[in-house]
Amino acid sequence: MSQPMLPSFKKLITQLQKVPSLASKHVYKVAAYIVKGKPQLVEDLCRAMMDARANIINCTVCSNWTEGSSTCQVCADPTRDRSVVCIVEQWYDLLAIERVGVYRGVYHVLGGALCPLDGVGPSDLSINQLLMRLDEGVSEIIFATNPTPEGEATAGYIASLIH
Repeated sequence: MSQPMLPSFKKLITQLQKVPSLASKHVYKVAAYIVKGKPQLVEDLCRAMMDARANIINCTVCSNWTEGSSTCQVCADPTRDRSVVCIVEQWYDLLAIERVGVYRGVYHVLGGALCPLDGVGPSDLSINQLLMRLDEGVSEIIFATNPTPEGEATAGYIASLIH
């Protein structure tokens, strides 16, 4: 006979299952860590999550993440070439390009990709903000959306608006 799941543990599992990209077997390991971890580590984790949620905002220029300023580090960097804009879906796509250390232009973070099946339309992304930026001396646009049907559709949609 299997042991029924404890109510508090079940509630924790239910919340962790809502985290995208957290595989189901990892959900149980994370939950066990939280329940059995040293109280100070768990408190620090909870505090870090709450602080991040409260302090991280979107850059007013490119929609990248920023903290302590209305513009992100990339947009605030005077050495960046503002005539070249690389369009990415998420902040972590920007981070991947930055880790290479070669690109010196600026970015625009859409906040996702078009996906009608999931209810994500153009108004859910920062496309209008991007279009306004294009009037500011942009001579080159690099589409770095993900090579998925949604990413390709998003790039195609934006390209059609630019022409």
